[in-house]
Amino acid sequence: MNSASVALNEKVLHLLRKCKHLAHLKQLQAFLIALGHEQSHFYSFKLLRFCALALSNLQYARRIFDHIDSPNTHLYTAIITAYSSVGDSHAVFILYNQMLRRGHPRPNHFVFPHVLRSCSDECDLKGVQSIHPHVVKWGFDGYSVVQTALVDGYAKCSLICSARDLFDEMSDRTVVSWTAMLFGYARMGLVGNAVSIFEEMPDRDVPSWNAVISGCTQNGLFPVAVSLFQRMVLAGERPNETTLVCALSACAHLGMLRLGRWIHGYVYRNKIGLNSFICNALLDMYGKCGSLVQSALLFDMNLGKSLASWNSLINCLALHGQNEKAIAAFKDMENMGFKPVGVTFVGLLNACTHAGLLDEGRKYFKLMSEHYGIEPQIQHYGCFIDLLCRVGSFEEAMGVISGMKMKPDEVIWGSLLNGSRIHGNMELAEFALQKLLEMHPDNAGYGRMLANIYCESGKWEDVDNVREMVEDKGGQKTPGCSWIEVNNKLEQFYSGDGQPATADQQILFVLQSLSELSIYDL
Repeated sequence: MNSASVALNEKVLHLLRKCKHLAHLKQLQAFLIALGHEQSHFYSFKLLRFCALALSNLQYARRIFDHIDSPNTHLYTAIITAYSSVGDSHAVFILYNQMLRRGHPRPNHFVFPHVLRSCSDECDLKGVQSIHPHVVKWGFDGYSVVQTALVDGYAKCSLICSARDLFDEMSDRTVVSWTAMLFGYARMGLVGNAVSIFEEMPDRDVPSWNAVISGCTQNGLFPVAVSLFQRMVLAGERPNETTLVCALSACAHLGMLRLGRWIHGYVYRNKIGLNSFICNALLDMYGKCGSLVQSALLFDMNLGKSLASWNSLINCLALHGQNEKAIAAFKDMENMGFKPVGVTFVGLLNACTHAGLLDEGRKYFKLMSEHYGIEPQIQHYGCFIDLLCRVGSFEEAMGVISGMKMKPDEVIWGSLLNGSRIHGNMELAEFALQKLLEMHPDNAGYGRMLANIYCESGKWEDVDNVREMVEDKGGQKTPGCSWIEVNNKLEQFYSGDGQPATADQQILFVLQSLSELSIYDL
């Protein structure tokens, strides 16, 4: 490269850094065209990337690309990366297919990950399976970044076995590869596999911690999520917004107020912005843990209230029996112009159920579908049928059950059973128990209850049949479970587990407690 070319390159790069608006970029582009560099791959690449990244003008970046007669690999990579970063999968596929039709240049290890990412974002299994042979054909199946993209693509498209086969074949697994496999298991609800992968990881970063913690939280393993979060902090990793929201969700479900407060303090101590996601998670945590004053304070302080904020407030008030306040909050939400969604009506119907407000419950159940066009889900039916059964409106309850578009679940029949027993309707209670036993024939608790009803009715043959069925199924009564937060840990108690700890167990517990550092000391 001669000195004149070097000087021009330096001048162009200097002018490019000074561009603040699209008009400035167009002036620089016109300058290059006047010098005869209209089809220059180098300058077009610089203009395209700056336009897409610095100016966030993807439309004009595409015009620059389309103006090049024979784009090279770098230009294709730049424009495909730009579209992939904004989630425009359709444009990515069009450009990829354009490369295949032209035959030159071929996709490379920079292009394939973005195209595969677009497929996985769309859960396009056929797309992943069609690209995989191209990867092998052109010799890019040995590149770790491409292999990771394939693992992620198959995992997100629920073909977890194929993802694992590819993962096991990888010779150079990065932390991103491990996290992709971990996330795939968690997404499929295979939390045991996800935790196993996590424990095998030679190195971990914040996204890998987030993948396993969020996987546990989303699949209801809240104690495990809390334990992993505490390990993360003690390992010296800095939790980010995603970590904190997941940990607060686990605290909310477990009633771990002290840990939730510690996380709140961590947010302030580390100057993490109290954005809407963290604010809503804190609001939900305080509300579900019974600290309604703090929850209301956070709600009032939140200047950017979203629908999620209102939903959290309504559900927390309903959960703790503040039924009138929950209904009042719903009316305020409507007045503020927010349109309720399905979860809003779950909280609202719960409030009506706890207060025994039958007319209000009927009104909101009807309002949900007729005014807001929300199709009732199993949770809504569960709340409404529970309300009807509590007040003894069994005929209406049975009418609602028969009109459901989905199969009634255990909550529905459980509500009918509880209401029937409260109001002494043994015939309906017998019917509900029969339905429950059809769903869970090995549940000894339901069997005993049904046998007792038959005893009271003098149906001795039916008593023997039920008891024989439960014994044949090896049925056991599901033990009741409760938990409390003791010494920064979650202690669980099960009914029937009345064995006192031995002296050795107590000593081991004390030694373990002395050897462990608490995150509260950090």
